Amino acid sequence: MGRTTKVSGTVTVPGDKSISHRAVMLASMAEGQSRIRGFLPAEDTLRTVGMMIALGVDLQERSPTEILVRGGGMRSFVEPQDVIDAGNSGTSIRIGAGILAAQPFLSIVTGDPYLRRRPMGRIVTPLTRMGAVITGRRENTLPPLCIRGGNLRGIRYEMPVASAQVKSSILLAGLYADSPVTVAEPFPSRDHTERMLLSMGARVVQEGNEVTVHPPERLRPLSMTVPGDISSASFFMVLAACVPGSTLHIPSVGVNPGRTGLVSVLRRMGADVRFASPREEGGEPVADIVVHGRGLGAAEVPPEEVPSLIDEIPALCVAASMAEGRTEIRGATELRVKESDRIGAMVKELSALGVSCGEYPDGLWVHGPARIAPGTEVESHGDHRIAMSLMVLSAAAGVPVKVSDTACIATSFPGFPEALREVAR
Repeated sequence: MGRTTKVSGTVTVPGDKSISHRAVMLASMAEGQSRIRGFLPAEDTLRTVGMMIALGVDLQERSPTEILVRGGGMRSFVEPQDVIDAGNSGTSIRIGAGILAAQPFLSIVTGDPYLRRRPMGRIVTPLTRMGAVITGRRENTLPPLCIRGGNLRGIRYEMPVASAQVKSSILLAGLYADSPVTVAEPFPSRDHTERMLLSMGARVVQEGNEVTVHPPERLRPLSMTVPGDISSASFFMVLAACVPGSTLHIPSVGVNPGRTGLVSVLRRMGADVRFASPREEGGEPVADIVVHGRGLGAAEVPPEEVPSLIDEIPALCVAASMAEGRTEIRGATELRVKESDRIGAMVKELSALGVSCGEYPDGLWVHGPARIAPGTEVESHGDHRIAMSLMVLSAAAGVPVKVSDTACIATSFPGFPEALREVAR
């Protein structure tokens, strides 16, 4: 099996997608002017910008990565004149629904064919319990969603599955409730929303796996620089870790503890991954990531670890394909309802490439090291993370693989193919 002979240099990843979405939404709810630097100008995040503009928010683009938001306060939104199109962005529709559920008007949100297949019952149930009226296809579980908001009541909601999107949707609706709102998760998920709310003056209390938001009178404007996206960095971390002798630097990446599960697993597999110059920016921990490549061994990923690497599992499958032994991931049912069925998609495409692998209802296993079949054509399933993972596997193995429908990569990482070619030679 051939391999990429060298992975070296420095690669800069775009701003964090999760934080970019949240920064635009919360700045729109604040009183006064907010400035967001390092914004990710990708298809998904621009859908959130479009949603806020449809609600009457004054947003100005100083540059593709810097946005000024002149918020009129939590109760300044106006009824949208048309249907809001969230495109392929689950974050826009799910977290945005929490804001829309509190507004005294009607909103309709739809998306592209992929988004219209994704389950929305997980937000409809708690938001309805709070007092919103939400209807949708297939017994109110699929988009488009018709949301008639209004007076909301405080609730305590126990989430059956850990999800930062669902948690954030409930918390943002809770800002408008008549009493505190508490969300309990089976395992902790990323806490970008909670950190941002605290920096804007809201009272947010974390106790174990429970978080409570107290309805504020107002939110202070936001001024922050969005760190690099660790989900985007994951593809390059995996690539460098898989190729012995590699040294790769990825500067200014957000290393929120709720997002660094991949780093922990790669280290267990034998990878040398280090955080250099750790610091804090805008309430978020940031570091420069340095990866030195060497041989990898298999690892097990238990259910409690999954929320901290849910978006990175396709990339982890690449590392598992190149590692010695059987890697197993369980408790990842959430992957079935992402932009694609990521469990089924990765098993199908890895198998087509000659990788020994299989799936469970809640996860998958991969046995490496694989001998990748050259010249094979594989599918992205319209999923940006599947597309990028398969391209990284091709680069790490040093074997040409054709990935179909890579336009979806623009939803999170415009310029990824060029960045990959720059560091993998």
